[in-house]
Amino acid sequence: MEEFEVSEAAKKTKTIYISTIFSIALVLLMLGMLGLILVHAKNLSNYVKENIVLNIIVDEGAKETEVLAFQKELNSAIEVKQTQYVNKEIAQHNLTKDLGEDFVNFLGYNPLLSTVDVYLKADYANNQSIDALKKKIEKNPIVKEVIYQSSLIDMVNKNINTIGLIVLSFAIVLLIIAVALINNTIRLAIFSQRFLIKSMQLVGATKNFIRKPFILIAALHGLIASLIAIIILLGILYYAQKEIPEILILRNYTEFGFVLIGMVTLGIFIAAMSTLFAVSRYLRLKTYDLYR
Repeated sequence: MEEFEVSEAAKKTKTIYISTIFSIALVLLMLGMLGLILVHAKNLSNYVKENIVLNIIVDEGAKETEVLAFQKELNSAIEVKQTQYVNKEIAQHNLTKDLGEDFVNFLGYNPLLSTVDVYLKADYANNQSIDALKKKIEKNPIVKEVIYQSSLIDMVNKNINTIGLIVLSFAIVLLIIAVALINNTIRLAIFSQRFLIKSMQLVGATKNFIRKPFILIAALHGLIASLIAIIILLGILYYAQKEIPEILILRNYTEFGFVLIGMVTLGIFIAAMSTLFAVSRYLRLKTYDLYR
């Protein structure tokens, strides 16, 4: 009879531990997905900013060697990510392709001018930096005009900042909820062990001696839960990449690695700390309070 009771108790404890691990894994999965959203949101905002084009119209009398030297000078500027030289012939080819017919045959000449398209680094994709760069560019004698859409740049930066604040606020709220959910799950698991904790205390075991195995087991559960969450997350990303190949432009293995490390760290830390607080609570309780 006693062996049956011990077996049932062990089975019940095992079930509680398994449910705890999967509960923590689901919460960590949510946090991991949110972490990827935050990382990708930043990469997406940088991608948008770095595709804002500054068009430099080159004077018709400028020699190609002068334009290439000017392009090299632009590439060395701290604000510039890359440049693209589009001469008259390339501009004609591109416009003909867009229109579907050769406009030069109709006009009798090519009215297009050569341009240098400048793509800025994300940190400098704002009107203040662009205005300062524009003034420097316009000093070059081969530059006829510098064109960019000021209102579009303002709108992009404003919308990105607003979306960033919303996502960050949501991340903070979700993190608080996640910590609360993991904490409550572990407290329920420790609740089933309250009599064991008190029994160990009554036979003379020190508080640190009692806490240690529970914290180690909780850390192990946190590690297992984080690994389960990572496997599920990788499966979701693999499926998403197959369905939406365009997300490859946002992929950054370093930042992705930080998200995965963060999931493991959070899983172990929150599980261990929640267990520490839960066990300490039952160590402080009197024996008769355990039945309440």
